[in-house]
Order: sequence, then C-alpha cells, then structure tokens
Amino acid sequence: MKCLTITVPCFNSQDYIKRCMDSLLVGGNDVEIIIVDDGSTDKTAEIADKYREQYPDIVKVVHKENGGHGSGVNKGLELATGMYFKVVDSDDWLDTNSYKKLINKIKMFCKKENSLEKGRLPDLFVCNYIYDHSMEGVQKPMNYRNVFPVEKICGWKNIGRFRVSQYLIMHALVFRTKILKKAGVKLPEHMFYVDNLFANQPLPYVKSIYYMDMDLYHYFLGREDQSVNEKMLIKRIDQQIYVTRLVIQSFNYKKIKKQYPKLEKYLCRNGSIMLAISSIHLLLMQTKEAKQKRRALWKEIKEYDRGLYYRFRYQMISGFTYLPGGIGDYLTLWGYKVARKIVKFQ
Repeated sequence: MKCLTITVPCFNSQDYIKRCMDSLLVGGNDVEIIIVDDGSTDKTAEIADKYREQYPDIVKVVHKENGGHGSGVNKGLELATGMYFKVVDSDDWLDTNSYKKLINKIKMFCKKENSLEKGRLPDLFVCNYIYDHSMEGVQKPMNYRNVFPVEKICGWKNIGRFRVSQYLIMHALVFRTKILKKAGVKLPEHMFYVDNLFANQPLPYVKSIYYMDMDLYHYFLGREDQSVNEKMLIKRIDQQIYVTRLVIQSFNYKKIKKQYPKLEKYLCRNGSIMLAISSIHLLLMQTKEAKQKRRALWKEIKEYDRGLYYRFRYQMISGFTYLPGGIGDYLTLWGYKVARKIVKFQ
C-alpha cells in the first residue's frame, strides 16, 4: 500500500500543472498521484498522459467529462489506495523539504502500526500553508502553533484556541483515507467552494491529530479567473450560499458538543466565517435581489436551528456582517476591506 494518495483535479491547467506535478513527484514510489482531467480543452490531458508514461508506478490519469472540482476530488477518493489522502490543486504546489518530512513521518507511523508495539496512526495530519501571491512577490504563511502541540498526537480535547484569521482549510489537511470514506465525503458536482465541505465534514470522525510545524502547501493566489477572486465570488454567489448552507447543516452540534466541546466551538466559528463571507459578498452586489438573498439565508439558519442562529447573530463574527440599517451596511463593508488588507486572503 502507498503511504499517500495525492489527487490533482485539473481543468485547463496547462500553464500550471508542470510546476505542481514536479513538486509532487519528489515523493517517489511512496506516493500515488491521481491526475483527474476534468474535461480540459487545452493541453492538460496531453501533459498528464506524458507524466503517466514517464512514471507509471506513481502517476495515474483519469479523463472524464467536466464535473467541477468536487467531481475531481470524488474520483480521486474513489480510486485512492494510499493510507492517507490529500488534494493538491493543479495551480498549487508543495514545498520539497516539508513534503519529504511528511512522507517520512507517515512511514514511521505505518511501521509502528505494523510492529509489535502497535503505534496509533493519526487520523489527520495538519501542516502549515502559504498564501502565495507570486505575481506580486508576496507570501503570507499560516501556522497552527497556538492550536496544536507540535509533533505530538492529540485529540480535540487538547487543542488551543483558533485566532480570528485562522481556520482549517483543505490545503492544511492530510486525512487518513478511511476517515474520509467513513464520513461519507462526496462533494457536489459543478460547484465551486466545495473544499469547505471536504475540510469540515470529516472532522467529527477524527479522533487523533498530528501537527507538523512546517510550511507544506503553497496556495497560489492572484489569477483573475480564480474562484476566490472577489469578482468570481460575487459572480458565483449562489454556489457560495449553497455550500455555506451545506456546511452549516452538516453537523449535530449538540451531539458533538457533548463529546468534543472545542471541536463544536470551532465548527460553529467556521460556519460563522462562511456565513460572514456570503453576507458580505451579497452586500457588495448592492442590488435588491442580493439583499433579499441575504435575508433569506439568515432566515433559513434561524429556522434550521434557532440557538445556532443567535450564536451567529450576537456572539460571533458573522453578526458584524448583518448589522441593521444603512450605517450597518457601511460598517460591514469597511471592516471587510480592512480585514482583506491585513489577512491578504485575496
């Protein structure tokens, strides 16, 4: 069995896939790389096939009709044979040294698992990632030193407090493959922003976590057509709202709180952040229809779970994105612009 399966969903990635793949091949035969060509119309398929021909023991290629990012992740998870599973987007890449350290650590745990001492395999590895604005020559590393003990197995009861700008995104996570399958992870197709579901839905199934304080993932930002670009977020607002609803309604918060109160608090906080982002982008549209959608989104949450609604509305950051009146709208947008400059997330 391979230590790690890495799935690379691709759509018209000819300008980026080589950088991505060359960084992943450093893992050698310990890694299985599944390129999912999601109906590309450029040279992506051709480039992918060349990698498969050159590295037949490492690279697998799937050519399929376009189904969106979630469809690519689903196909990779369906075919995965590795002990652990990671998604690397085709325009992103991994740091060579950190990548090697991760693989060696996974191998170490696997050897313990197979030995008489019976080590405990972590359900989740967490590593740092970098917001990489390569076009501007700017990088912003994100770490979790205040949240998890470094290179020690821990559970949700042992974690620290997340900062406002700090949350677990897909790029920071390497799940044990069987955890994803146990959680029933299957992402919606033809939909952006589904990485939020991938990063959150399995968390209640995770019992053990291992944090490695190293910058593993380079998250490339700055392209005009990128899904997290503000113009694209507004253009795809209905998809963003859909995923926000899906993530928030994925959990039995009362049940999780009894077992893992810190995890429940994190999941609520993450839902609050997603709700805040949807609320802000609806407000940025400055249309009557967008304002109606904003009210409908909040109303639906109130009908789904009144207690959760009041937490979002009065105790969490999302409440600051749903202030009453014109002054409230102005303060919301002003706060958003300040936060964007500080965090540098776009």
